[in-house]
Parts: sequence; C-alpha cells; structure tokens
Amino acid sequence: MATRTVVRKERRLRDIPPALAGLLSFLVPGLGQIIIGYWELGLFYAGSALSLVGLIIWRISVIAYKQETWAERIPVAFSRQGILWVLAIALAALWVLIVVDAVRSAARKRPRNQLGYVIILAMFFLLGWQIVDIDLVKLVTEFGDAVPIISRIAWPWPAAVFREEVAFQGIEIIYSDCDPGDVPPATPQVSGEPYIDVAPRCGELSDYGVAGTLLTVHGSGFRPNEEVVIWWEDPIGKEFRVRYQGDFVTAVTDENGAFAQEFAMPNLLIPPSAGEGPHAHILKARQTSFVGGLKPSKELLLAIEKMVETIFLGMMATLFGVALAIPVSFLAARNLMSASPVTLAIYYATRFILNIVRSIEPIIWAIIATLWVGLGPFAGVIALLFHTIAALGKLYSEAIESIDPGPIEAINAVGANWIQTVVYAVIPQIIPPFVSFTIYRWDINIRMSTIIGAVGGGGIGFLLIQWIRLTDYRAAGIAVWFIAITVAILDLVSSKIRERYV
Repeated sequence: MATRTVVRKERRLRDIPPALAGLLSFLVPGLGQIIIGYWELGLFYAGSALSLVGLIIWRISVIAYKQETWAERIPVAFSRQGILWVLAIALAALWVLIVVDAVRSAARKRPRNQLGYVIILAMFFLLGWQIVDIDLVKLVTEFGDAVPIISRIAWPWPAAVFREEVAFQGIEIIYSDCDPGDVPPATPQVSGEPYIDVAPRCGELSDYGVAGTLLTVHGSGFRPNEEVVIWWEDPIGKEFRVRYQGDFVTAVTDENGAFAQEFAMPNLLIPPSAGEGPHAHILKARQTSFVGGLKPSKELLLAIEKMVETIFLGMMATLFGVALAIPVSFLAARNLMSASPVTLAIYYATRFILNIVRSIEPIIWAIIATLWVGLGPFAGVIALLFHTIAALGKLYSEAIESIDPGPIEAINAVGANWIQTVVYAVIPQIIPPFVSFTIYRWDINIRMSTIIGAVGGGGIGFLLIQWIRLTDYRAAGIAVWFIAITVAILDLVSSKIRERYV
C-alpha cells in the first residue's frame, strides 16, 4: 500500500533583537510577533487587545456619560463599577504577557500563548457579564413574579375548552352627578327572581385615590351558598368587574340565597358622548353556572387554523427555497466552478450574494415583504424563502465541495461536459446530505414562522405575539404547545426519512 508523505512548509522567521521585539509589542500588541514571522499569533493578540481596550473605553463612556472630560469619567466609572478594576488589571497582565511572548519569540523560544488565551477569554466573559447586566440575585429572588405567567403558559387548557355559561343575576340602576331628589324609584322585586337593593342609589364616582360614595348592596333570591360577583355597566354600555381596595368585589350567599356587601363606587371616565348628568349606571350581582359538555374555545380553533397555516407556510417556503437553492448551490461550489476565470468569478459573486442575503435575519425580510405584498402568510413565505435560498445554497454547495473527486476526474477523463459531470458524478453523491439539509430547513422554517409573525408574517406566530401583548398568557400557551408538538412530530418524521434516504 502506498504511503503519503506530508511535507510541512517551514516558517521563515526574521532575526530581530529580543528587546526590539518586546518594545514593538509594547507599543502595539502583537507587532513584535508579526515582524518576527508569527503573524497569525500577532494579529490575534493585536485584535484581541485593541478590541478589549475599545470595549473598556466604551463602558467607561456609558457608565460616566454625564462627565464631560475623560479625567472626570475614568474615576467615576471605576468607582461605580468595580469590575473595571479587574478588567484593567487583566488587560495590563495581558499586555505584559504579549511583550514577554515577543521577547521569547525573538530569542527562538517556543511561544507560550495558552495563558494569553485564558486571559482574553476571561476578559471577554467579564465584559459580557457587565454589558448584558446579568443579575443572579434578581434571577432567583424575583422568579416568583414570573411563576403565574409561566404556569398559565405551561397549562393553558382552561382557555382551550369551555362550557355554556348561564347567568343568574339581579340588577339595579345607580346614578352619578345627580340630585338625590331626582332619582327614579328602585327596580321592583319580581317573585322567584334574584333581587338586589342598593343604598344610596345616587353618589359620586371614585377619583384617583379619593374613594367614591360607599354603596351597601343587599341581595335575595339567589342560589344558596354560591359566589356572587359584582359587575358594573357604565352609561355607554361598557361592562367590567368592580374592584374595591385592590380586590374584585364578591360575596357568598347564605342558606337562604341572601347576601350583603359594601364597596365604593368605581373610578371611571364618563365620555362626552354620555351627555350631561345625571348619568345612569347599572349594577349587576351575578351568579353563573355551566351547562352541557366541553366545547373547543375560539382560541383553540384559531390556534389550530393558524398552526395549519404555519405548517404550509414553512412547507411552501422550503419547497420554493429548495427549487431555487439547488441550481444556485452548483454555482457556489468551488470544485465545480474553478475551471476558468469566468466560472471562478461567478463562484465568488454567488458566494458574496448568498452571504449578504443570509446575514439579513428573516424578521427583516418579513418587514420588507409586508411592505411589498401586505400583511399575511404570503409575506411570511417570501421572508423565509430568501433566507432559505441563502442558507440551503451554502449548505448544498459545501456538500458538493466535500464529495469524492474520483468520479469527477473519471468522467472528465472521458470528455464529459460540465452538465454531464454534474448529472453523473455529483448528483448521486449529494442526494443524502441534500435530503437531510432540506428536512432540517423545514423544521427551522416552522420555528422561524413564530418570529416573523411578530411583524405580520402570518401563521401562529402572529397570534402568539398578539396574545402576549394582550397578556392573555393561557391563549399564548395554546400556541406554544401547538408549536412544540408540531416541531416534535416533524422531528420524528424527519428521523424516519433520514433512516431511509441518508
């Protein structure tokens, strides 16, 4: 069996005095190493050290932005953020290490850069910790504030189903901006119906910390030993639950179906459309009961509809993306496009365009697409299509570049043209990775659709963002669960397909 000998090109090093190398690296970190010939290490040291210096200067300017001069900013920033002292000491140690490394390199001693790597990584970690304002204490102590929201998202099913609700209520009319002598008689009691008696029936609404008139409500004829909820309807028909002293006003009836409750008239703005006073409000004491079986809620039905839309959104973007990415990937494969200067120029141009398109996030493409074709799933398809073409074009081209060159050389030896080379020597080798990349991209497009929905790209992501903005976390939880279940099913299906074709 033939053996292959690997010949390594010797590095050509310049002879300069160690003191000069150290001085150069002291003036510009890594310059001494570059002059000697260790240019990769020198450039790494220069880029890292100068980046850290720039980041520290930036942090000082942000922390002490009110001070006008740097002589004032530096002591203020260091007094406010003690971590800057650690960073300054570490930067000085790194600088000294770079100088020592340059001296050793000039003396033909092997560079010892492991400690430098550790210091650089540690400094970037500390800067990242300070820049993003990580607060572990807040993370632990304020976790309880997030528990109610997390629990609603994790268990959204009370919002997914419902039962028909029957209201059992007594009503009475209350007046504001009124004269007690002009108040009409109370609503008469009807035998067998729930009834409430309110006193007084004329009063003042609450106003920004000043409690309104205290009302006393007596109810009778309700179902015994059940909760009664107090509701209020303003003069323009807007209904809401009444709060008093921070809690919703409720009462529990006794064994005779009676209750008594006190609370202040609520704070609300009377619109001009309601006219001049007196203003009539409707007080409602309501009991509810549920009848019939469970039914899917409108949120559940809407989530199912939008999840189906999301699946097809991702599927259409993937199908069109694959159809356009395949020809592009052949133009972006260096081993197929290096035959002449013209094809090599096409290769570089294709790679450049793919890099530009891929660097723009799908949410940016979604914003552009919504301005182009309007809100909706079509805009989402366009946004995902651009990113899919660029991403799959890169992955496909790299798969083409990594194929076995033997079949290509063999078919070229018999005079095959470029198209025949691709059909008979390239395509048979790239089908397995192409299938794998395509399935993975569909999975990505399903998950990305939840993000582009934030800017009107359609699908379940649009619903999810709207429900979060409305603080309807149980409905948002329905969307989250549908997304998770769909992605899990797609992962199972894709694994089966990979087992067959990959």
